[in-house]
Amino acid sequence: MNGASRARLLLLLSGMTLGVAARADDPDPIEPVNRAVFSFNDGLDKYALKPAAQGYVAVVPLPARVAFSNFVDNFGDIPNAFNNLLQGKVSAAVSDVGRILVNTTLGIGGAIDVASEMGLEKHNEDFGQTLGRWGMGPGPYLVLPLLGPSTLRDTAALPVDYYTGGRHLVIDDVPSRNIIAGVDVLNKRAALLGADDALGEAALDKYGFVRNFYLQRRVSLIYDGQPPRERFDDEDAGPDAGSDQGEKQ
Repeated sequence: MNGASRARLLLLLSGMTLGVAARADDPDPIEPVNRAVFSFNDGLDKYALKPAAQGYVAVVPLPARVAFSNFVDNFGDIPNAFNNLLQGKVSAAVSDVGRILVNTTLGIGGAIDVASEMGLEKHNEDFGQTLGRWGMGPGPYLVLPLLGPSTLRDTAALPVDYYTGGRHLVIDDVPSRNIIAGVDVLNKRAALLGADDALGEAALDKYGFVRNFYLQRRVSLIYDGQPPRERFDDEDAGPDAGSDQGEKQ
């Protein structure tokens, strides 16, 4: 993507952000709507997804679950390489490509994470982070049906994340992709089963806890764990401290 295209994209998304944000200093201007969607997602998880994940754990042994996670993560290195390149992190992008080559061949199609054992670091990049690195503000906090926490910027980035997501680029058969996607949801939910009780005990307001955790984690991801000093100051001040706080993703 050249400089002119990048500028046009930033202007477009900036306009979307300004159009939705009610106040520049409020990261969650549609909180009542977000809470309603959060409640819907939470109920769906409680009565459908969590029981399904528990059944999945009971039936599928741990080594098979780990192998499947590695297999899916191998596809994830494609958008990692793409976004690292867009962010100017060429060495990280080269490392991601190396991971794909090593794990696809020596790792039996990605089922074994040989690359990590060889010292090739696993990255976690998406187009929302890329927009953040380019200077795009996050816009309002959003809770998406089924998908969960997001921001306007991260939501606008979802189509790019999908089309660079890897699986549809490699697997032509749609039913096979859908099966992999469904098992991936169960596998990821199963990995979080142990965190349910801790979250319930730690948070008087589960919605607020999840929101703040998501926003702060996104900032950490955008800056590779080293956000500018002012970001730390904003985080210490709390979610309503000012306009910069909206960047906490």
